[in-house]
Amino acid sequence: MKKLAQGMYRILGEGAFEYLAKAQALERQGREILHFEIGQPDFPTPQHIKEAAFEAINNNFTGYVSSSGILELKEAIQEEVEQSRGYRPDIDQILVLPGAKPGIFYPMMAVADPGDEIIYPDPGFPTYGSVVKYLNAGDVPVGLKEENEFRLNPDDIAAKITPKTKLLILNSPQNPTGSVMTKSELEEIAEMAEEHDFFVLADEIYSKMLYDAKFHSVTVRDETKERTILLDGFSKSYSMTGWRLGYIVGPKELIEKMGLVMINALSCTTSFVQKAGVAALEGSQEGLYEMMKAFRERRDAIVKGLNEVPDFSCLTPEGAFYAFPNIKATRKTSKEMADFVLNEAGVCCLPGSSFGPNGEGYLRFSYATSVEKISQAIAKIKEAME
Repeated sequence: MKKLAQGMYRILGEGAFEYLAKAQALERQGREILHFEIGQPDFPTPQHIKEAAFEAINNNFTGYVSSSGILELKEAIQEEVEQSRGYRPDIDQILVLPGAKPGIFYPMMAVADPGDEIIYPDPGFPTYGSVVKYLNAGDVPVGLKEENEFRLNPDDIAAKITPKTKLLILNSPQNPTGSVMTKSELEEIAEMAEEHDFFVLADEIYSKMLYDAKFHSVTVRDETKERTILLDGFSKSYSMTGWRLGYIVGPKELIEKMGLVMINALSCTTSFVQKAGVAALEGSQEGLYEMMKAFRERRDAIVKGLNEVPDFSCLTPEGAFYAFPNIKATRKTSKEMADFVLNEAGVCCLPGSSFGPNGEGYLRFSYATSVEKISQAIAKIKEAME
């Protein structure tokens, strides 16, 4: 076979699926494994959202729709952005996507030529670095520091800016650490973007998943009209991971060009799924409130438990549903420790290095599981460690 395009040898996968496969192999051997690797809420999609999709299908709303999204959903997104961020984008600033991941890929592809530099958090969602490498752009990770509660430090960003800087990616609340950026930090970053004239992609997929911290968005500075790009979706907040529904809000020219990519790659986002999205935004939010109440209880349980494990220490996350304990005192690499915890304790988590070199020395636990299973996992890890 002829050699593939060079970009195919630069694109990477995700550690979550690698460790899920390892865990499933052990389960096929008869082992009982407790799963903390996948970032997927364990709650069902709320009933009124499912019913909206059923109704749309029964009404034969199953054909092609506008490539940028149905008007009803875009109007609901307008209202959502106004309520949550304080400004109302125009309809033609909104692009509905089949999941939030294209909202990472499309903006990077739209703004960065080979050699242009993209700044992103490390540790961070693996897709950021993977797409940077695929596009042959300049790879500029910025280390998150535990002493700063894993928030991106504006001074550290400033030190990485060059004339080639084209895009900065922010993720708050953050995967894998659960950190939440402060208003002053985001204001400082927005000023930097203005001064040095680069785009900012605000990945806010966990925007509704907060505990005590208040949510702020960098996009309020220019209301996504010039250089900020807002990415959000339905997978996490509404437990709709398999529905594949997200959206992006940005400058009109950028949205128009990404809409052309949609036409060429996918035609449109699934019609009846968009009706479910309308129901999610406009209907009862009780499911979200109940889910976050459960996540708070789980967060407190897993942080307390991890801090009782020998040579582990864990900060309390402010958002999302991930714990990111420091395991440096074990003197094992994060991969060695993740394998040890899986094989010896029967608990599947992820090595911090799956999220970038700066994640070395940490593990990520997705606490999208019951308090009972969290208690079982902590007991098994303690027993293995001792």
